[in-house]
Amino acid sequence: MLTRAARIHGAGKVQIDEIELPSITDDEVLLQVVTSTMCLSTYKAVTLGAEHKRVPDDVADNPTMTGHEMGGIIVEVGANYADRYSPGQHVAIQPAMGLPTGESPGYSYPYYGGDATYTIIPKIAIDKEAILPYGADYFANASLAEPMMCIVGAFHANYHTRDLEYVHDMGIKPGGNLALLGAGGPMGMGAIEYAIECADGPKLVVATDVDQELLDRLAELIPVSRAAENGVELVYLNSGGAEATQKLLDCTNDKGYDDVFVFVPAVPVLEQADQILGTDGCLNFFAGPTNKELTAPFNFYRVHYERTHVVGTSGGNSDDMRECLEMSAAGRLNPSIMVTHIGGLDSAPNTILDLPNIPGGKKLIYPHISLPLTAIEDFRELGEYNPLFAELADLCDQHDGLWNAEAEKSLRRALDPTMNTSY
Repeated sequence: MLTRAARIHGAGKVQIDEIELPSITDDEVLLQVVTSTMCLSTYKAVTLGAEHKRVPDDVADNPTMTGHEMGGIIVEVGANYADRYSPGQHVAIQPAMGLPTGESPGYSYPYYGGDATYTIIPKIAIDKEAILPYGADYFANASLAEPMMCIVGAFHANYHTRDLEYVHDMGIKPGGNLALLGAGGPMGMGAIEYAIECADGPKLVVATDVDQELLDRLAELIPVSRAAENGVELVYLNSGGAEATQKLLDCTNDKGYDDVFVFVPAVPVLEQADQILGTDGCLNFFAGPTNKELTAPFNFYRVHYERTHVVGTSGGNSDDMRECLEMSAAGRLNPSIMVTHIGGLDSAPNTILDLPNIPGGKKLIYPHISLPLTAIEDFRELGEYNPLFAELADLCDQHDGLWNAEAEKSLRRALDPTMNTSY
């Protein structure tokens, strides 16, 4: 079968190739990719090429597919997995395989990646529970389950200690104080929503950013009244200015925070996180830096006497992803809150290379569609000349300006030739 895919050819080199996929073996599954969302880690992989730890040394001779946040429809199942999966089944892909070599889709494989029309899922991934059934036909939330999984995994990776006991209680502190620093981006948005909806969650959530416009938008999308319905006090706080740290502490009556998540790889934010930790406070450095020498001061007096501590997380496991999918299906999470741009496969290379400079949140790719990367906020203006965009604008307006299932169906009916394909 022919597939079109964005592939890494070396440092700074990514392009769309049309290649012939080999026939699948008895231990593989062929997937039609319906949606793929962009991650900054893909930009890092393309920028570094073979210097990236997950990209093979011979990538110039054997290009690898990009994209690891994907949802799609199974086309063909190898004989050894025929009792587990079936053609036509809707699935989300869990890309984290936990291999010592770091190999994973979107970085390491010539035929396994989400920025493709069709991809082959290998045995090693299937055995790592890569294929998770998805009981819906809104595929954006299937691929977005991967970034949401990373958030869930981060919440589960935090830990707390007990006086005079050698025990780590995993997870954020139930009923505690939680700060989300630099939460104006897509991952911060997802973290706010998960924080107010998760089981054994905090009583106080303070989300910060230096951009008041972003904070105002967050307050529209995730209102404090919604958090209050779940028994959570939600505060949006502008962290600009010299008094920001004290304002954060004021929210806790100077007790400090049990859990602090940092979404921006910046020294001032890390210093602030340290300063607002309470006794036994856990700082989760969630932001992935490109600077390998990034360091920041940390108060070791408090480490000794107040048991403050640090964790860093990246990714999640299959249980985390199942939790995302279940909460999404129940309407408690809407991962589409992260999406700000839509595009087709042809837009993937330039989007990847320019990702740090494109404002907004998640970029959602439909591999079977030809469409330039387009901001949702531009739909209305484009609709003056194109009736499809006028319809998409109307549908997004009905959902607070967010991408949604009806918009996806409209787009696919108009532009995706595989929309009515059955297997």
